[in-house]
Amino acid sequence: MSVISNLEPKLLWKYFDEIRKIPRPSGKEAAVAKYVISVAGKLGLEYEQEKSGNVLIRKPGSKGHENAPAIVLQGHLDMVCEKNSDKEFNFDTDPIQLLIDGEWLKADGTTLGADNGIGVAAALAILEDDSLVHGPIEALFTVDEETGLNGAMTISPDLLNGRILINMDSEDIGLFSIGCAGGADTHLFLPVKFTEPKGDARLKLFLSGLRGGHSGVDIHEQRGNALKILNRLLFQISKKMPVQIVRMEGGDKHNAIPREATADVVVKSADMEKLKTWFKSAISEIQDEFSPVEKDIKFSVTEQSGGIPRVLDEGSKKTFLALVFALPHGPLTYSRVIKNLVETSNNVASIKFEGDRIFVVCSSRSSNDFALEATRDKIAAIGGLAGAKIEHKQGYPGWQPNPDSNLLKIALQTFKEVAGKDAAYEAIHAGLECGLIGEKFSGMDMISVGPTIKHPHSPDERVNMKSVDLFYKHVVRMLEVMV
Repeated sequence: MSVISNLEPKLLWKYFDEIRKIPRPSGKEAAVAKYVISVAGKLGLEYEQEKSGNVLIRKPGSKGHENAPAIVLQGHLDMVCEKNSDKEFNFDTDPIQLLIDGEWLKADGTTLGADNGIGVAAALAILEDDSLVHGPIEALFTVDEETGLNGAMTISPDLLNGRILINMDSEDIGLFSIGCAGGADTHLFLPVKFTEPKGDARLKLFLSGLRGGHSGVDIHEQRGNALKILNRLLFQISKKMPVQIVRMEGGDKHNAIPREATADVVVKSADMEKLKTWFKSAISEIQDEFSPVEKDIKFSVTEQSGGIPRVLDEGSKKTFLALVFALPHGPLTYSRVIKNLVETSNNVASIKFEGDRIFVVCSSRSSNDFALEATRDKIAAIGGLAGAKIEHKQGYPGWQPNPDSNLLKIALQTFKEVAGKDAAYEAIHAGLECGLIGEKFSGMDMISVGPTIKHPHSPDERVNMKSVDLFYKHVVRMLEVMV
């Protein structure tokens, strides 16, 4: 029997329990899409699936409300797949393992998938429950949201009839999103050369214990980026003694702040103790510097056995370290209109050694399209100085907030009814599919709501179970009011 079997609302948790058993990494949503379609079939509801994998299920309005305005309930099928380095887990085959910790539901060493599994489960529960009062419902389940809102980009412009949309992908109960940042990735390919090593000792450097998190939602906290910190250590130690680099890698998802990074280096045996002493002192300084937001930074230096592989030549090493050192990370500007809202940011998201080149991914966000373009130009300028090839990937638009929205007024009113307290609203620095949907469907009135989810996109992800119940009751009440 599942640990969530007796939670309320039972229908929502029933569907979440089924969803968490289905592997659904971004780009691999076929199985979960098939499941959602099977639910439509069992309920006798009309559905269609787009070539990209997006699924739309239509439910007629309840008795007497068949001609009310159609409401779009929207969520995404995929999840970010992150795990702790010591956790044995295959996201392509294994079901998420659930744990209850007080009022919180979390996973065992992996991301939970509450983002956006709770939203998907809520929509399925509403589709099943014939006791609810509502107008026609269009339940839209998109794919590949986490890697760049790709499913929303492919939505056919004639798919939806409704012009009122409730996105269920927010992460703070009673705090609605009415605007979001746009974003785009920049790929840098740095050509490098390798040479024979001059040292006789090979070491593995491993930086871990950082919080990571969402590169939009959490970027304002200025958490440590494992890639930037490890690069900084290598940049600085290289000024003091000969250190040659075999490889340095870390980061996986463009929208996750890197939590871990590793490097293989070659040094002379005679410099070993001096190097270890320097690293011990340097990491202590780093721990102190980041202590307000990072409590568990760990760093290890391990001697490796076996042969000594080829290393970056001196020119390539200097260029690589300088490039990563110069790339911006974190908040770059704050909104001049909305207090404490990050306007523009950049995440140095991943580094991979690929043969004779090094692949670096930067993910930039801004609520100002012109500022986003300028940030990407800055990254390209830095990469160009290093001799890197630059590829600007397709971005997605922001969502301009409308405080006078009728849907917002309804959301505020109904939340007070069900919660007994006022809600608030904000624009967020993360990207939401609303930006793309609003661009495709003119006149769409939109809001984003959700339960309280902490640390999405990291193995520390957890969802407050009481907030899930309140979130569901709120969405149901909004549907009642809008008939």
